[in-house]
Amino acid sequence: MSASARLTTSLCRRAAAAPAPTPTVRFQHVRGIRSLSSAPASRVRRLELRATCVNSGPPARTHRRRLSTAPAQRYADADDLFDPATIERESDQVDVCIIGGGPAGLSAAIRLKQLANEAGNDDFRVLLLEKAGDLGAHILSGAVIEPTAIDELIPDWLDEGNESRFTGATPAGNDKMRLLTKTMSIPVPTPPQMHNHGNYIVSLNEFTKWLGERAEEVGVEVYPGFAASEVLFAPDGSVRGVATNDLGIARNGKPKDTFERGMEFHARVTLFGEGCHGSLSKQVINKFELRRDSQPQTYGLGVKEVWEVQPEKFRKGEITHSMGWPLPYDTYGGAWMYHFGDNLVSIGQVVALDYSNPWLSPYGEFQKLKQHPLYRDVLEGGKCISYGARALVEGGFQSIPKVAFPGGALIGDSAGLVNVPKIKGTHNAMKSGMLAAEAAWNALRESSDEGSVFLYDYEDSLRKSYIWKELKEVRNMRPSFHTPLGVYGGMLYSGLEAFVLKGRVPWTLRHGTPDHAATKRADQCPKLEYPKPDGKLTFDILTSVSRTGTNHEEDQPVHLQVKDWEKHTAETYPAFQGLENRFCPAGVYEYVEDPSKHEGVRFQINAQNCIHCKTCDIKAPHQDINWQVPQGGEGPKYYMT
Repeated sequence: MSASARLTTSLCRRAAAAPAPTPTVRFQHVRGIRSLSSAPASRVRRLELRATCVNSGPPARTHRRRLSTAPAQRYADADDLFDPATIERESDQVDVCIIGGGPAGLSAAIRLKQLANEAGNDDFRVLLLEKAGDLGAHILSGAVIEPTAIDELIPDWLDEGNESRFTGATPAGNDKMRLLTKTMSIPVPTPPQMHNHGNYIVSLNEFTKWLGERAEEVGVEVYPGFAASEVLFAPDGSVRGVATNDLGIARNGKPKDTFERGMEFHARVTLFGEGCHGSLSKQVINKFELRRDSQPQTYGLGVKEVWEVQPEKFRKGEITHSMGWPLPYDTYGGAWMYHFGDNLVSIGQVVALDYSNPWLSPYGEFQKLKQHPLYRDVLEGGKCISYGARALVEGGFQSIPKVAFPGGALIGDSAGLVNVPKIKGTHNAMKSGMLAAEAAWNALRESSDEGSVFLYDYEDSLRKSYIWKELKEVRNMRPSFHTPLGVYGGMLYSGLEAFVLKGRVPWTLRHGTPDHAATKRADQCPKLEYPKPDGKLTFDILTSVSRTGTNHEEDQPVHLQVKDWEKHTAETYPAFQGLENRFCPAGVYEYVEDPSKHEGVRFQINAQNCIHCKTCDIKAPHQDINWQVPQGGEGPKYYMT
């Protein structure tokens, strides 16, 4: 069976094996990415059989069960634990495999196919795997984007003469920077890095959907709903691709009648663009010791809502940033409010995850923020239409790991390329994907054998790019907030760097302890109380989670992996008094009263609430929570985020 036929068969089986509550969604995912009339002829030929099998319905389902259910049923009836490895996985061979359908991954894919098409190489296969059911469904950002990279990748992206132009960009207008007290809003100078003239306010998840359409037009094979869960290694130790996770396994580890073995995707180059703290990126960083010459990464948690406001309060293109209240003086963070589209306002707050007080709740702080007159006056009378949260990288220049390794590379947020003082990362993510694509194309074209390649050119070109220059210039701003003067000392030093020094100093400040180690014991910190939500401007956490559209099948292994729940409770609860419940912006973790337990509580994970922010993996004090991908297609379904 050919590689394309094997992939076709697997896609049909996965469509047929969809969980009962959401079969329509899975069929739409498969059908929707394979019916673009604008795809090139070679692409259409490759997809004909896939489209046919998806529409075939029952025969595909029957065929899948003949192959998979018999061995699965044998294990289900046995007393032994089910071992999926006893069933061989199907595989497909491509030239380049990209993990993650965000701006970095899609930019890399588009650039690769641009180069291949220019060279007349229609058979050059670029395959992109995305764990979300639809491209953009897991994407969340502010977002004001600098158009440097997209202008280079797709020069006519806003051109009125381009029928496929992006129509969701709002030109940036006035910039405002404010220092907040509980009741006051004090104007402060806007640092030059934060000037937004020539930039655009967008919904990044809408922009990502649009990029996905452009990727398919040039011939990229895009597969949403495929969660890559394992890095595959060649005998020489190089990365040879990835495998997607198995479907249809019950919470007890045994197969259900919908069991479907994962699939392997082999490639000479694998690019990891999973975003912040990706599960596979962690594996390759550790295996190849990519952080041996860099400082630990630091992170923030961004919590966001999108509001439809009253027309008289809408100021299209206006950009507001603030620091200070409601965060404590020793906690780094800031907030934003962007007016975009038609009467839409993006509002959010980022809290650095190196905060020390375990009683602090980033979600609670965000709800308090909206009570400030600066924000309340805009939002009152409006309607919250969307909510989401995600972790983001804050380490900057000194936390960039080695980005290339045998058989692959890290791109975008997986490489930690966010410019925190500029409050932007999309342009750097896209540019890094393009640089990696060009390095991969050149390496594969020049290689004379079928072995793995090393993207030396990517490391070199990254250091020569504007990414390196701008991150080096602002490298000392974020760590300057670690001094005993807290936010105020950091603001003074950052102002000096922004307006005078501009990175031209012989020193590089170091970050403090890793985020998980920065948390103090609960009895060493003042207890923080948060007001009860009013249901109009502020909301309880489950109401907010309902706006994410998140969904996970309950009868599957918990993807938030804690080896020993009892040990976790014994080590974590007495010292931190339920820290997990407060750092999670989705109500995933709880300590339920239970007199039968030694600590008086029982640790509980509501995995179906998870919105894939990764905060637990970063902030857990003993680093004993491991975030892994659930079944492909699950998680949030963000709207206008």
